[in-house]
Amino acid sequence: MSKGVLLVNLGSPDSTDPKDVKKYLGEFLMDPRVIDLPLWARTLLVKGIILNTRPKKSAAAYKKIWWDEGSPLIVLSERLQKKVADRTSIPVGLAMRYGSMTIKNGLQQLQDQGVDEVMIVPLYPQFAMATTETILVLADELQATYFPDMKITHIPAFYNKSEYIDVLTKSISESIENLDYEHLLFSYHGVPERHIRKSDITNGNCKMDGKCCFKKGSEQHEFCYRHQCEMTTVQVAKKLGLKNGTYSTSFQSRLGFDPWLQPYTDRTIERMGKDGIKKMAIVTPAFVSDCLETLEEIAMEGEEIFHEVGGKEFTTIPCLNDRDDWADVLSNWINVWSEANTPVT
Repeated sequence: MSKGVLLVNLGSPDSTDPKDVKKYLGEFLMDPRVIDLPLWARTLLVKGIILNTRPKKSAAAYKKIWWDEGSPLIVLSERLQKKVADRTSIPVGLAMRYGSMTIKNGLQQLQDQGVDEVMIVPLYPQFAMATTETILVLADELQATYFPDMKITHIPAFYNKSEYIDVLTKSISESIENLDYEHLLFSYHGVPERHIRKSDITNGNCKMDGKCCFKKGSEQHEFCYRHQCEMTTVQVAKKLGLKNGTYSTSFQSRLGFDPWLQPYTDRTIERMGKDGIKKMAIVTPAFVSDCLETLEEIAMEGEEIFHEVGGKEFTTIPCLNDRDDWADVLSNWINVWSEANTPVT
């Protein structure tokens, strides 16, 4: 069989025009693994309310961070793809879960190059129903419908792979080595608490009490987003030699009124400023590419919140983006897989 790889990231609107943003948001929010409500309720919420109010606001936010070359997430993903492809001997494609760079087109392009065995690489370190799972489910559906002779596998969540932790640690270290900061906040994208329960393969072992995430050997950790975020923080903090109390974990980007993973990033930033923290740094390890959530929500809105409550210096640490050492790690994983008969583990 001829092997190939498809890197998959979240996606982006085609432009900052509200019409393009509305189209993108519609596809994204109507995904039943993003807003996991019954179809009628999801349709009412998304098409009846959100898409009539949010596109203009989101379009304005995208305009703040848009580059001359286009969407930062797309541009950075393309740069990463090129570097990885240059380091591997098999075809490496790029697709987005939402938007015009579809997974279907990505698989078709690989098939046109003679590839009949594809490893999907979701560009998410931690597993979540609304990120990794929705990519893999769609890939399986496309394989069954359009690519019946193609074998598809995937790389599992890599939050605990030493190579990833080493690169993430190095990237943070380089950003803070000359920085006089008082607190380092690890901010991860939020998900509703019910998503954690739905991903619990033990059917109830997850207590959502912040304790079971740290128990060793728990079966549900393979698909527990909160555990994987907490462990990312723990592993990086250990390598950086951070002292207790000088770092913490939070979750951003909640939507609606149901409880999401806590503590919330915006409230954490506000609390720290009110508690007298004057200098803080923030890193976003749920994202490998800078995007709206990092460049606007954190770097702009987060800094504004911090300054409003008395904070002085607010440093946003870049995502891994297209770092050479990150491209080296991805290409090494790919090369191991391409030369073996078993998936990367």
